[in-house]
Amino acid sequence: MKDLRRYLALKYIQYLVLSSSNAVSTLLGLLGSAYTMILLQSAKVSSKSTAVLISSLAQADILVLLSLVSDVVLGSFGASVSPAASAMVRILLTANTHVSCVLLSCVAFEAYLITFLPSESRPLRTVRNARLLCRVIWALVAAECALFLVDEHLRAGGASSPSPGPLGLLFQLCAAAAALLRSLSYILGILLRIINVYIYYKIFFSMTPR
Repeated sequence: MKDLRRYLALKYIQYLVLSSSNAVSTLLGLLGSAYTMILLQSAKVSSKSTAVLISSLAQADILVLLSLVSDVVLGSFGASVSPAASAMVRILLTANTHVSCVLLSCVAFEAYLITFLPSESRPLRTVRNARLLCRVIWALVAAECALFLVDEHLRAGGASSPSPGPLGLLFQLCAAAAALLRSLSYILGILLRIINVYIYYKIFFSMTPR
């Protein structure tokens, strides 16, 4: 449907084109996700793997809404807000960004399969596989954000110079793992942008009359 294609275009601009989110793109994204979740309940939208991916993408914006509500609530407390609470708001936004970028790339890859390998990829492009893929993506991002939260908690607890022992080793491992994940997330973000551009470049020119 045209509305779903417009929504995907909005999300691609928000997460894979813009260098950082702003108030306008965030608001449009929230409105688009709310409309899309309602639209996907319609009988006019067939239950396909693409619809499952788009539904999960729209649901990811619930994290943005939670972060905005938390930011407003924390702002009312002023200086009494703990660093861990502030870290939670940032982690919610991180989870939303990572889930959305990966799901958008999954939609792009599925479009590539539909265009170039429609028959061969049909056994893979099932609703069951799409739901399983969404669960795996959410689980991986949740584990990533849990690690970030533990790292933030240890830093807030004054463990910048940990004493020898199990706790000090735990801090060092969490700090190293969190730093590695942040670096990998940045690199993965760049790779996803390149891959998405390549996929839609191939699709566009395959559909252009020669």
